[in-house]
Amino acid sequence: MASVSWLLLALGANPVAAPAAAQAPADPKVAVATVLDDWHRAAAVANEARYFAFFTPDAVFMGTDGEERWTVDQFRAWAKPYFTKGKAWSFKSVSRNVFFSKDGQVAWFDEALDTPNLGPARGSGVLVKDAAGWKIAQYNLSVPIPNDLMGEVTNRIATYSKAKAATPPAPASKPAAKP
Repeated sequence: MASVSWLLLALGANPVAAPAAAQAPADPKVAVATVLDDWHRAAAVANEARYFAFFTPDAVFMGTDGEERWTVDQFRAWAKPYFTKGKAWSFKSVSRNVFFSKDGQVAWFDEALDTPNLGPARGSGVLVKDAAGWKIAQYNLSVPIPNDLMGEVTNRIATYSKAKAATPPAPASKPAAKP
């Protein structure tokens, strides 16, 4: 019994550090930046649970492809193979602007990203504050295209879209023959 008392005394004297969300910085811009940076780190180390815990239940993720508008569940299903392999993606914010609603409960941001696979990219989104801290309600990932290249890019997209529309869907696989 004495050893249990000493253990409790030792724990009381040396409290375990609280999770990062519980130690949110007082400056709201720093708090939002901390959430976004940790979210990016969670992807870089393929920590699926931590990565998706940053989203609100009704969050939306918009990817670089025009057809990529996903709910959290859809995005998680798409991303699962990457997290399972231990190789998700690595985005590092090189600059970020953060703004707040008058009541301080909603934040929106834009950030320039350094990415090994996309090159320079941009993220923007909305966070909402709840009792647990800041959560991502929307994230929009994009790849900025220089204006001088826009004509070439839009022509390539039009050609691609036209070819895709003209390609018939793959036939359904035939059922196995009965013995």
